[in-house]
Amino acid sequence: MGNLNQTPLLNSQNPNQDEDEEDAFTCEICSEPANTKFKNDHKCIHPFCTDCMIKYIQMKLDDNLSDIKCPAMACNHSLEPLSCRPKIARQLFDKWCDVLCESAVLKLDRVYCPNQDCSELIVNECGERDLKRCLCPNCMKPFCFWCKVPWHAGYMCEESGETRDENDVAFGVLAERKGWIRCPTCQHFVELADGCTIVRCRCGIEFCYRCGKKGGHRHRCNNQHRRFLWRICFD
Repeated sequence: MGNLNQTPLLNSQNPNQDEDEEDAFTCEICSEPANTKFKNDHKCIHPFCTDCMIKYIQMKLDDNLSDIKCPAMACNHSLEPLSCRPKIARQLFDKWCDVLCESAVLKLDRVYCPNQDCSELIVNECGERDLKRCLCPNCMKPFCFWCKVPWHAGYMCEESGETRDENDVAFGVLAERKGWIRCPTCQHFVELADGCTIVRCRCGIEFCYRCGKKGGHRHRCNNQHRRFLWRICFD
């Protein structure tokens, strides 16, 4: 009598079972039973439930912390925003992105456009020192990066907080367009009509019309000194 072919017994375990499926555990934060641990990309996995981790991330973002550390006591890994994205609400993820962007420019000079209808964040990415007159890329209105107010044409930053009428503002714009220089002592506007760039103000101070520094004809500003004519433009 011939031998019978014996069919092997099927494994009772489902071969398509998800490898990530986990046994129930107790969350170390809320002490409640859970089935899925909150995974931090491929960096670390700890027995924390998703609800507790979402609340933890929210709390850190409310404190404007962009680098959110894993809450495990002996873990120094940071949470990966992209890894957490499928588990948190879109609004929370967007807030996380905003905090990350803001923290990235903390070491750079930055200012918000003083135009109330704009308030665009502007960063001095080039690191230029003594940056003053700027043009907002959003509303295209000029402002002073140094004193953070609308551009004070014809006036210094120390005077930007003073109240002026329309005539003062118009004169400041005219002085800036004409390139008039202010005396470094009395601050009167002076226009060089012709001649040497070393001018004498009515207050008696001599200064360079190019750089605005005090000094007589010994001051050199890469120019040839000639006779000059000048007149005071503003009292």
